[in-house]
Amino acid sequence: MADLVPSAKSYLDLLARLKSEIRTARIKAALAVNSELVRLYWKIGKQILERQAGEGWGTKVVERLAKDLHSEFPDMKGFSRSNLLYMRAFAEAWPEESTVQQLAGRLPWFHNCIVLDKVKVHQERVWYIQAAIQNGWSRNVLVIQIESGLYRRQGKATTNFTATLPAPQSDLAQQLIKDPYHFDFLTLGQEAQERDLERGLMAHLRQFLVELGTGFAFVGSQVPLEVGGEDFKLDLLFYHLKLRCFVVIDLKMTPFKPEYVGKMNFYLAAVDDMLRHPGDKPSIGLILCKTKNRIVAEYALRGTSTPMGISEFRHLAELPETLKGTLPTIEEIEAELAGDHQ
Repeated sequence: MADLVPSAKSYLDLLARLKSEIRTARIKAALAVNSELVRLYWKIGKQILERQAGEGWGTKVVERLAKDLHSEFPDMKGFSRSNLLYMRAFAEAWPEESTVQQLAGRLPWFHNCIVLDKVKVHQERVWYIQAAIQNGWSRNVLVIQIESGLYRRQGKATTNFTATLPAPQSDLAQQLIKDPYHFDFLTLGQEAQERDLERGLMAHLRQFLVELGTGFAFVGSQVPLEVGGEDFKLDLLFYHLKLRCFVVIDLKMTPFKPEYVGKMNFYLAAVDDMLRHPGDKPSIGLILCKTKNRIVAEYALRGTSTPMGISEFRHLAELPETLKGTLPTIEEIEAELAGDHQ
């Protein structure tokens, strides 16, 4: 039988398929290893808990276990005294092994340690673990989301989604919109305008996208629209991959006013007519304000036919000019520290 040489297209197709299979297998293997490691740590923590409860052992036994386990398994990391205490706390937080397998075991061990350290309420722990799994958060992002109080902000915006969107689209949209939004990466003075806020968000687009949440794809800023021979511009335009719709964001450096809803209604109608594709869902609007009166916002949204939400945002305040000269500069602090070490 002749040794046929495959065509370039056929060979590249085979190579691509094999690479995909190998990557998938490696991911599955890594997940399986992580799951087994977390399960092992849970078992160790549970046995420490049981012995301490049943036989009255104190905390010193943990230090002794750490030394003996390290001596027996010198090539394995993770048997330090502090990590054994995490294992104990982990088993105490999740008494049922089935819960560990279905929930916590799907996260890397140090993600679980972060949740144990920073979240003390069981329901919140479950929520953050589920969100981390669903969104693929890194450790740093998980810390940011916990420290910003995402659990208390998610789904809290004032919206009309229930009245203007079908289920489950309305529920998903509600859960994606926060209140307030935290722009801790921005420092703006008292006299800052909407344009300053927009420039700051664009200069820190990556942090802005993290705060918006998973699924937001940036389309543009100051997006032009021509309606009836007149020119208009959208502050920010995004597309949400899960909602399958455009999201128009209007920035306001003032407290919310009812007339902002009429302007957003106009923008959404124009975007749906000019930019929306046949497969897209109705566009959604988000009005971001310095502050809002919830009752006024609810009245303003009542009866509107286009889906929109109203949220507040927070940013770092710029120091008053009178205080700037009284505080040491970075250079002065470094010079002072250098002098201490001489």
